[in-house]
Amino acid sequence: MLVAELLKKRISVRAFTAEPVDAQTMLDLLEAARWSPSGGNLQPWKVIAVSGEEKLALEKLAVETLLKNPKGEAGDHPIYPERLSEPYRSRRYKVGEDMYALLGIPREDKSARLRNLSRNYQFFGAPVGVFFVIDRSMGHGQWAHLGMFMQSLALLAEERGLATCMQEAWGMVRESLHRHFELPENELVYCGMALGHADRSAAVNGLRSDRAPVEEFVQLRGFD
Repeated sequence: MLVAELLKKRISVRAFTAEPVDAQTMLDLLEAARWSPSGGNLQPWKVIAVSGEEKLALEKLAVETLLKNPKGEAGDHPIYPERLSEPYRSRRYKVGEDMYALLGIPREDKSARLRNLSRNYQFFGAPVGVFFVIDRSMGHGQWAHLGMFMQSLALLAEERGLATCMQEAWGMVRESLHRHFELPENELVYCGMALGHADRSAAVNGLRSDRAPVEEFVQLRGFD
């Protein structure tokens, strides 16, 4: 499949089957992803992939952490700016409302929305969770390189018939993850990723978020 086709096919899958993904498949994906672009060849990414009992332990850890501290542990790296300006606010609002419409959850049903949000911490049923770690001293450029690596992994998974969901929600428990993984103080857990086989029967996987037309964000200068 061409890269352009993979980009259009990839979605954030929020319901997975229980079909396992073995260690060799993960290693194959990461072997290819390691060739992602990296300015100065810093390769600022580290990866922790979990499955089985380890994944279940992290799901339990997330629940316990958020029960104690519902505001989470995002710290200096919140998922979104405190005040989103336009058009970003409207885009975020629309994709959220589109998702809840597919799930049949009305806006006033706050408890149902919170239950759905909590499925992040079960990796939406995926058999594999992937965590991305970066050195705290890295700058904006290196965070961009980590993002390139993450997209490479997502597209490689798509090529193999697997599905993913980027999960910044795991940043809400990053300090607990840091302790659990026994990471050095200079490292930070950025986010997670659910990886597995998409449940094609799940309504939520029918969500396809909009994209702005090219004319809205592109300038071509100096072309004939």
